[in-house]
Amino acid sequence: MAASPAVFNASSNPWLDTGDNAWQMTTATFVGLQSIPGLMVFYAGVVKKKWAVNSAFMCFYAFAMVLVCWNCWAYEMSFGAPWGSATFIGKPGAISTLTIMGQLSQAYVPSAGYLPNFPMSTFVYFQVVFAAISLILIAGAFLGRMNFTAWILFVPLWLTFSYTVTCYSIWGGGWLFQMGVLDYSGGYVIHLAAGAAAFSGAWMIGPRLKQDREDFEPNNIPLMMTGAGILWLGWNGFNGGDPFNAGPDSGVAVVNTNLCTAVSLLTWMFLDMAYFKKPSIIGACQGMITGLVAITPGAGLVSGWGSICMGIISGSIPWITMNIVGKMKFMSFVDDTLGVVHTHAVAGLLGGITTGIFATVEGCEAFALTNPGGAIAGNGYQVVLQLIGGLFVIALNVVMTPLILFLISFIVPLRMSEADLLIGDAACHGEDAYAFYHDGAKEIDLARTASSGSLLALSSSTDQVALKPVVA
Repeated sequence: MAASPAVFNASSNPWLDTGDNAWQMTTATFVGLQSIPGLMVFYAGVVKKKWAVNSAFMCFYAFAMVLVCWNCWAYEMSFGAPWGSATFIGKPGAISTLTIMGQLSQAYVPSAGYLPNFPMSTFVYFQVVFAAISLILIAGAFLGRMNFTAWILFVPLWLTFSYTVTCYSIWGGGWLFQMGVLDYSGGYVIHLAAGAAAFSGAWMIGPRLKQDREDFEPNNIPLMMTGAGILWLGWNGFNGGDPFNAGPDSGVAVVNTNLCTAVSLLTWMFLDMAYFKKPSIIGACQGMITGLVAITPGAGLVSGWGSICMGIISGSIPWITMNIVGKMKFMSFVDDTLGVVHTHAVAGLLGGITTGIFATVEGCEAFALTNPGGAIAGNGYQVVLQLIGGLFVIALNVVMTPLILFLISFIVPLRMSEADLLIGDAACHGEDAYAFYHDGAKEIDLARTASSGSLLALSSSTDQVALKPVVA
């Protein structure tokens, strides 16, 4: 293991593997496509029509803001040199890729000892798309009521004070990395963190309007399915890129990812058929997501049989938490719009624990780890380590996320006004998702012509009000 990265040389760079570099840039693009347009159109299709633009815009904004923050300070906090004696955070600062020589030089993660055979610019971009999708996943729990200005402030703050801590601790060479916690591609760093943050943040923001909670049918299921398909196949980059080379372990990760996902989807579908007496395409999408999330911490570490077992677990336990536990009265005090706590927190934690069970010695060696496999290889203590890592991620986000939102509430309201909540996109952005007059003109007209006071007075009789189109 080299002690320092190689500097770019215009005539010769023996450290550069062009195949690895090409694969890494490709997988990074796959992961970026999961966010834009993947989750963007998934959210736009799965929500009520009046929230389609707002939901997509939350994703679009988050992706852009994270890119800027990552390059200016957050990358160094996640993968840079330690901040003094701290073992949970790197020293903040602009990264070397803001200079041309820094972009061209070999990638290097000092605390973890990573020294991939591609440039620093490639590594930085690969990691930023993971950071971006974390915020976009959180948005899924806040849809339908969060003030967009509050979201503007939340994204850089959560990235800075929560994501960087988890990322450095597990991936950047921090204390959980040194302890031996396994997280192949982000089951903890991304999904468990996002799920815990989403649930606690949704509690802090408060619920949607009562009528929206009771009637929140998807406005465009084919659009939702388009996003789901992009999300599934994009996960080949999500997990296939984490060995940092185009080697055998990448292939293992891709096959296991798809196998676990298929089993999870089918398990969820069959449970829907047994309990609700009919299969649901929305339910199948939930099972797909839980399978993708659960395999993520162990994608290249487990065998094919292990991934099948993980798929059965991820298709059943989150199904129970969402469809039975989630509908109990004590869960109603938190309005998690898309059930992110079930699909990402529960599935992410299950994936981490089952990785501690099913990780193989050979898979760990292929990923350049010294861990002697998981419980099936005789290393039962790995499950304990996985639990420690999971509990840390949950605790950090359950505390940090409400604290960030509490501070934001002193600057701007966390929620939209009641008047804006009644209308949705037209009030928030002056735009409507679809150009069909009858479905959208009423909301557009109200937003353009009604004052907040008169709108509240009309709210109880809006459905009976006949409005003429606004003529430009």
